[in-house]
Amino acid sequence: MALDGIVFHQILKEVRKSLPLRIQKIYMISNTEVLFHIHGPLGKQQLLISCHSLYNRMLFTKRKYPTPAEPGNFIMVLRKYLEGAFIEDAVQSIPDRWCAFVVRRRNEIGDIEYLRLYVELMGKYANVILVNQENRIIDALKRIPPFENNRRTIHPGAEFTPAPSQDKTDPFLASSVAADRSLTAQFTGFSPLLSREVEYRMSHNESFASIMKQIAESSSLYLTTDTPDPQFHVIPLTHLGHVKEYPLFEGLDALYYHAEEKERIRQITGDLYHVVRRQLKHQKVKLPRLLKEADEAADHEKWKLYGDLLLTHGIKDTKGMTSIDLKDYADDSVVRVPLDVRYDGVTNARRCYQKYSKLKKGVVYLAEQIEITENEIRYLEGVLTQLEQADFHTASGIREELIQQGYLKEKKNRRPVRGSNKKKKQEITVHTVTASDGTLISYGRNNLQNDELTWHIARRNEIWLHAKDYHGSHVVIHTSDPSEDTLRLAAMVAAYWSAGRNSSSVPVIYCPVRNLKKIPGARPGMVSLGSYRMLYIDPDADHLREFSAAAD
Repeated sequence: MALDGIVFHQILKEVRKSLPLRIQKIYMISNTEVLFHIHGPLGKQQLLISCHSLYNRMLFTKRKYPTPAEPGNFIMVLRKYLEGAFIEDAVQSIPDRWCAFVVRRRNEIGDIEYLRLYVELMGKYANVILVNQENRIIDALKRIPPFENNRRTIHPGAEFTPAPSQDKTDPFLASSVAADRSLTAQFTGFSPLLSREVEYRMSHNESFASIMKQIAESSSLYLTTDTPDPQFHVIPLTHLGHVKEYPLFEGLDALYYHAEEKERIRQITGDLYHVVRRQLKHQKVKLPRLLKEADEAADHEKWKLYGDLLLTHGIKDTKGMTSIDLKDYADDSVVRVPLDVRYDGVTNARRCYQKYSKLKKGVVYLAEQIEITENEIRYLEGVLTQLEQADFHTASGIREELIQQGYLKEKKNRRPVRGSNKKKKQEITVHTVTASDGTLISYGRNNLQNDELTWHIARRNEIWLHAKDYHGSHVVIHTSDPSEDTLRLAAMVAAYWSAGRNSSSVPVIYCPVRNLKKIPGARPGMVSLGSYRMLYIDPDADHLREFSAAAD
C-alpha cells in the first residue's frame, strides 16, 4: 500500500522538528531515490526521498545506501543549487501527498535567494521538482514535456503549476461528518484504508474528532501482522486485527527498505542477467555441436581406410559417382566408400586422407573445447545463482567480475577526477557470522569474494567448506579445530548461500585450506580439491538469522 496524505502530513510534522537543516551532500541511490546528507539541531542525518511508483516515501534513515560512482544530471543540478544551502521550512497547505521545502542559498554573486524543492508522492506521478524565485522549474527528477501532459508541464524553464487540489475538507479542521458520503470523498488525505478504520471506530462509539486527535498526536507507524500484504497507518488498524508499533521512520524503513533494495538490485543486475543468460544459451547450444563433432572425429580411422582402398584397388574413374563398394583385403568384407561426384579416384583418395588427418587432430582440439565449454556453463550457471541471491554490493562485485572476464565493457567515467588517471581498485570485502563459541566464520557471495577469502584471507590450517555439486559460497572457519556446532553452522551457511538453498540434506564438503589448489587459467571461484570429508545439512534461514543476520 502507498502512503496517503494523512501519513505524509505526519511525516512532514516530524521533519519540521529538525529544521533548519543544512544540506551537505546529495546522492542518487537509484533511478527513483534521492538521499540528502544534512546537518541540523539533532546532528547529522540522512533524508531519503523515494519517487518509486509503489514505495514512494520520505523519511530520516540510519541505513547505509550504495551511491553510484557517476551521478545523473538531476543530481548534478541539485548539487549545484542546494549543497551548502539551508532548508528553513516545509510548507503544506492541506494534508495531501506533497510539500514544498523552502531553501535559502547564496547565488554566484553572494546574494541570498530562496528556492523551493517540491516533493510530490502521488504514486506513479511521484516527483521531486526544483523551482526558482520566479516560479520557473530549474529541473525535475521526472520530466513531463507538453506533448505528454498539456495541463501540467514539468520541464526546465516551464512555469511551475502546483498539483491539482481536490475540492475536499481538511479533516483536522472538520466540525462534522456527512453520513451519506464516504470519508474518502469528504476529506483530503483520506485513503480507503483510513476511511474503513475511522468508520469502524465510529461504529464503536468513537467520535471523529477524537480519532483525528489521535492521528495528530501520533509519531508512530502501525503495521498489520495478520494480513499477507502489510497494511499501515499512524493509528492502530483495529478493524484488521493485530498490529505492531514502530517509531514512524523506523516503521517506514522496516516496510520498504528490503522491497526497494530488490528494485535497486534489479536496476544494477538487469543487464547482467541478460549478458549471462545470453552467454549461457550460446554455450549450451555450442556443446551438443562439439559433442557431435567429437563423435565423428573419434571415428577418423575409417577415412584412412577409404583412402587406402581407393588406391589399393587403383580406382580412377569416379566422376559422377556418390559411392563405391570395395573389398577390404584384411577381412574380405565389403566397404562402401563415399565419393565426391566432382573428382576422380585419386583425388577422392587424397581428400579422404585429408579428412582423416583433420579429424585425428580434431580429437585433441575438440576434447579441449568441450572441457572449456563445460567449464563455461558451470561458471555462468554459478554467476546466475549468485545474481539471484545478491544484495546491491554483491551485484556490484559480479559486475566488476564480468568486466574483468570480458563479458561486459567498462563504462568510461565522463567526469574523471582531476589529476588522477589511475583506476581505483575496488575493495573486496567478505561476509562474516560468529558462532556461539565466538569462532568467526567468513563466506563470499560472489566469485571475487570467494577468491579473496580462499586465497588471501584464509590460512592454510583453517577449515574450508562448500556445498557439494552446487554452485555457491566458499566458507572458511577461522580455526583448525572447530566444534561440532560451529562446523554445522558453517555448513549451513555454505548450504544456504548455494543453489541448494531450497533443498534438504544438502551435502557439504570440508577440508583444510591447504588441500585446495588454484587451477591455472580457470575462471574466478574455481578450485581443485584434494581429500575432504562431508556432512549433510538442512538450510534454515531462521536459524542463521540468530547469528548476526547471516541470511538477510
